[in-house]
Amino acid sequence: HNLLLQQLNVDEKDTDVKVLIMCHTRELAYQIKNEFDRFSKYFPNVKNGVVYGGVPISDDKEMLSKAHPQILIGTPGRVLALVRGKHLDLSHVEHFVLDECDKCLDKLDMRKDIQSVFVETPVKKQVMMFSATMSKEMREVCKRFMNEPHEIFVDDDTKLTLHISVL
Repeated sequence: HNLLLQQLNVDEKDTDVKVLIMCHTRELAYQIKNEFDRFSKYFPNVKNGVVYGGVPISDDKEMLSKAHPQILIGTPGRVLALVRGKHLDLSHVEHFVLDECDKCLDKLDMRKDIQSVFVETPVKKQVMMFSATMSKEMREVCKRFMNEPHEIFVDDDTKLTLHISVL
């Protein structure tokens, strides 16, 4: 999380979403948002937001229009609903992150939502996918989102996939 904050170049007038982080549950989205809130106190110009299903979408619309977060964490279905409703513009995203990507992409309906969101972001962006467990089949699915991916192994049992896309 700290790495993304250090790479962000925002000032107080910046109202565009620069970082989009998606995960498979609202509990994880909320947890990630809390972690970004902890780190963001050292970056006063950075605002974070979280969107997920199970709460009225009107709450998310209001948060987006008033808070203008540069970092947005959410579940794929809610992010897609906000994009389709023209309440969320992803044309300035510089970092596209999937946390627990194996779980996100394993479910076909969620994978479809992620693909629909992905095409709404710029071609030139950094794509990062994180996973504690990644099957060979899922690795191939993840590679479809990336160009020349780099894998970083944290240890024998845990790995994460990191890709920097510069097109």
